[in-house]
Amino acid sequence: MNRRVVVTGLGVVSSIGIGKDEFWTNLIAGKSGISEVTTFDTSDYPIHRGGEVKNFEPTKFIPRNRLKDIARASQFAISATKMALEDAGINLRKIKKEKIGTIIGTTMADIQSLEEIDKYWTEKGEDDVWAINVIKYPGNELSDHIGYFFGITGENYVIPTACAAGNYSIGYSFDLIRQGKIDAMIAGGADPFSRITFTGFNRLYAMAPEKCQPFDKNRKGMMVGEGSGVVILEELESATKRGANIYAEILGYGLNCNARHMTAPRVEGIIKVMEKAIKNSTIKKEDVDYICTHGTGTIPNDKAECEGIKKVFGDLVKKLSVNSIKSMLGHTMGAASAIEAIACCLVIKNSVIPPTINYETADPECDIDCVPNKSKEKEVNIALNNSFAFGGNNACLVLKKYER
Repeated sequence: MNRRVVVTGLGVVSSIGIGKDEFWTNLIAGKSGISEVTTFDTSDYPIHRGGEVKNFEPTKFIPRNRLKDIARASQFAISATKMALEDAGINLRKIKKEKIGTIIGTTMADIQSLEEIDKYWTEKGEDDVWAINVIKYPGNELSDHIGYFFGITGENYVIPTACAAGNYSIGYSFDLIRQGKIDAMIAGGADPFSRITFTGFNRLYAMAPEKCQPFDKNRKGMMVGEGSGVVILEELESATKRGANIYAEILGYGLNCNARHMTAPRVEGIIKVMEKAIKNSTIKKEDVDYICTHGTGTIPNDKAECEGIKKVFGDLVKKLSVNSIKSMLGHTMGAASAIEAIACCLVIKNSVIPPTINYETADPECDIDCVPNKSKEKEVNIALNNSFAFGGNNACLVLKKYER
């Protein structure tokens, strides 16, 4: 249980960039990835904008003859995995493929295939449903495709804990490596832009019409997004032996369930999950420099998260930098906390904190340093990555600057 676990590779597909370099450049520049929705016709909806990935070309990562069997979320996950493996410098021909596993988190998985089934079934009847869409839909396809595509035969799971699933996947991968059950893990999350998700958040009146404004007094809600984030986790000794570039060390995490309401956040759950993560990582509250928040831009979520942070850290909150990258990407569902974990790694590596954009009016109930509108240079030794999902599933991941 004392094996150290480090992050050696990053791969990301997002509305502000494909690959860690483009993603990071646009992230610290405060670029918005919100645009007019093109995945489907939104004329019957009150909202018409979201965080779609516009410039994704799957054939750059996946041979064209294999694309017909792979739906969009799986395409994202495979592509992010390929970039992460290349970034980590892992040559799959030279390692034991049973010693590396895959865990991908998601909310809706390859739901677009099910939406296609529904469309053809209702419009033209059962006989017009394409069999390939039935094969492409099951949620386990996300990790299965990665295993099949790269020939990886180790542990293989999908974790469906919605908007906290990325942190869950990284946390469980951390456990497997620490316990000596496996040497390396592909961990992350993926979700596509879904009509079902878009409709659901419209019906919940949780979406902003134009932009996401976390922690702003006049915030109007979240924006639906899509994408994938994948990290390569390795046991420290094997990573250093092969001269791997180390972005950060995973110290631990905390998980809990509010067990109260299916959609509303609960301050007590937020407090307890951060305290649990800090305790499990054997650090002190004073050690934390930065929190990458769940920060959806809805009135209740931001208020509850800020209240939880202030109760956990007390006067220490004055030295904390807290931001929400969802202000730029929108909410990428099961990919969100995985992409945010990548942001934490790059913050630790580069000593720059990306901004919370679209911030206009201070909210007395969210009186934290949310790094408004402009990135900030700051040495970050320890970062927390918060994620809170429907169903009350909360997760907090602790990352640290690597020291020999």
